[in-house]
Amino acid sequence: MAGGYQYKVLRVDLTNRTFTEEPLDEKVIHDYIGGRGFGIKYLYDDLNPGTDPLGEDNELIFTAGPLAGTNAQSFSRYKVFFKSPLTGGYFKSSSGGHFGAELKFAGLDIIIIKGISEKPVFLYINDGKYELRDAAYLWGLDCDDTHALIRQELGNPNVKIACIGPAGERGVKYAGIFSERRAAGRGGGGAVMGAKNLKAIVLRGSKKVEVADKTAYTAAVREQIAGYQANPQFASFSKVGTWMAEATNALGIFPTKNFREGSIPNWEKLESSEYLKLLVRKTQCYSCMVHCGSIARVYHGQYAGAWTEGPEYETIWAFSGPMRNADIGLTIAADKLCDDLGLDTISTGSTIGFAYECYEKGLITKKDTGGLELVYGNSDSVLELIRQIAFREGFGDLLAEGSREAGRRIGKGAEHIGIQVKGLELPAYDPRGVKSHGLNLLTANIGADHNTGYAPQEVFGVPIPRAVDRLSPKEKGELTKWNQDSTAFLETGILCSFMPSMGMVPEDVYGRLISSATGIKDFEDPAYLWKIGEKITNFERMFNAREGFGRKDDSFPKRIREEPLPEGPSSGTVFEEEEMLDDYYAVRGWDKKTGIPTQQKLKELDLEFTIQ
Repeated sequence: MAGGYQYKVLRVDLTNRTFTEEPLDEKVIHDYIGGRGFGIKYLYDDLNPGTDPLGEDNELIFTAGPLAGTNAQSFSRYKVFFKSPLTGGYFKSSSGGHFGAELKFAGLDIIIIKGISEKPVFLYINDGKYELRDAAYLWGLDCDDTHALIRQELGNPNVKIACIGPAGERGVKYAGIFSERRAAGRGGGGAVMGAKNLKAIVLRGSKKVEVADKTAYTAAVREQIAGYQANPQFASFSKVGTWMAEATNALGIFPTKNFREGSIPNWEKLESSEYLKLLVRKTQCYSCMVHCGSIARVYHGQYAGAWTEGPEYETIWAFSGPMRNADIGLTIAADKLCDDLGLDTISTGSTIGFAYECYEKGLITKKDTGGLELVYGNSDSVLELIRQIAFREGFGDLLAEGSREAGRRIGKGAEHIGIQVKGLELPAYDPRGVKSHGLNLLTANIGADHNTGYAPQEVFGVPIPRAVDRLSPKEKGELTKWNQDSTAFLETGILCSFMPSMGMVPEDVYGRLISSATGIKDFEDPAYLWKIGEKITNFERMFNAREGFGRKDDSFPKRIREEPLPEGPSSGTVFEEEEMLDDYYAVRGWDKKTGIPTQQKLKELDLEFTIQ
C-alpha cells in the first residue's frame, strides 16, 4: 500500500443495523482512481435494474478522492451517488466544505448505505467505531438546528455533519444533503436519505492521509499554488466567487420568464459589486486558498436581516430570472430558506418559474395555488412557496415532484412548459446562446447539469483547447466530449469544478499531484487520465442504458429547440438538437440511433461487462 487512500470501504445496512468493513481493491483503485470513478463502479455493481429510488435496495454512496485531507488545493470535496427519484437514473451530487476531508480522517474512502431504518437515526463514525443513534428528536428540524443539536449531544463542536432537512424527510424529489451551508443539492439525494430514515451522517477522525513520494508531491503542490497565483482570474474569483450575472446577461443567456427571454430587466442590481456591499466575511473549503465562499446579509428593505453563505450564481438566477424580478434581498433570503429546509435551489427556483408561466397562461389559478398570485415581477409568494414545497403543503406538494411530473399532472399543455432534461431542471444558462454548453446539458448522464462538462470556451472565452464561436452548432461534439471527459478524470481527485473552468489546474499538474500522492505511476500519464475520463462517462451511460435511457432522453423541451431567443446578443438562435447530437454521438463512438456506446467502444474502454 502506498499513499492517498485509507484502503477501507464501510457498508452500512440500516435494515439490519449492521456495519461491514471491506478493503478497497487495488485493481479498482488503478482502474477508477477515486471519487467519481469509485461512485459509478460501486453503484453499477450493487444495484439491479429497476431498483426503486426510494426503496431499501437503493444506495447512498459517499466518496472522497485520494487528495482529500491533504494540503493539495481544492481537492477535499465529497460526492454522493444514488439512483435519482427525480430522474429515475444514475446520479452524482457534489459538495465542498470539510466533510470530504473528515471522511478520510475517519479512516475511510467510501461509505455505502442501503436499507431502511425502522425509526429515524443518525450514523456516527468516530475513528473506526460505528454507531446508529436515535434521531427521533431531530426529525422535523431544519439543517442548522440538526447540526447544533448533534454537536451538543456528542459534546464535540468539531464533528462534521451531512444531514437532511424537512424536505428530505418528506420525499421532495429535489431535496439535497447539507453539510454546514454546503449542499450536495441536485437530484434528490436528500429524499433517498429521508426514505431510509437517516437524518444525518456524523464524522470525526484523527487518521492522517499519507503520500507516497513526499518530495515529488511537495513540488507538485508548490507548482499548483504558483499556478493559482499567476492565473489572471484568481484574484477576482477569490473576491467575488461565482457572482456572474453581469456576464450571462451581457451574453443574452440569463434565462428569464422560464427561458422565454435571455436577460432580466435591471440586471445591474444583481452585479457582483452589489453583493459585495452586503459581504460580511469570506469562507473557504478545507485546504483551498481561493476562499470563494461568502457570508452576505441584507441590511435594508423587505428582507432586512436575511443572511446566507452565498448565494452562488445559480441561486442568484434561480430566485430572479424565473420570476423576472432582480431583487437581491430575495436571492439571499431564498438561499437561506432552501439551505435550512434542505432544498436544491436550482430545481426549486426553476420549478417555481414553471408555475409562474402556468399561472400566466391560465393552466392553474389562485384556487390551485391557495390564493398565491404568481405574477411576473412580483416575488412576494416565493418564500411561502419554498416553505410549502419543503413541507409538501398545499400547492407546494405538487411542485415538490419537480417541473416534469408537475406538468404531467396539470396537463393542458403544462407538460411541455417545464424546462428540464431527463427530469432535471436546467441551470442558469440558455443553451441557445452557448451551443457546446447546451450540448453538455443535453447529454450529461444525470440530466441538465452544467458541471458535468462546463464550456468556459463559450461562457468566458477561454481558448483551451481552442477558441470557438459560441453561437455555431458546428464541431461542438468534439468540444463537449473534451469538456466532459476532462471533468470526469478531474473529479476522481475530487477537484472543485470551478478550477478547471478557469484553467487553474492543467492536466499535467493534476497528474503529478495524484501520482506522487498515490505512488501509482500511470496516474501521471495524461493519456491514461483521458482514458479514465472517457471510461467514467461511458460507464455512467451504460448504467442509464440498463434503466432504459437512450437518445430519446437526450432532448430539450420544444421551446429550446424551436423558439428563437427574442432579443439581445443571442437573439434569433435556437438549439439545433438533432444535428448536434449526431455529431456528438459520432465523436463518442456511440450508436446514433440509440445514443448508447457501441460494443467496440465498450471493449476499447474495458467495459465489455456492461454489454447488454
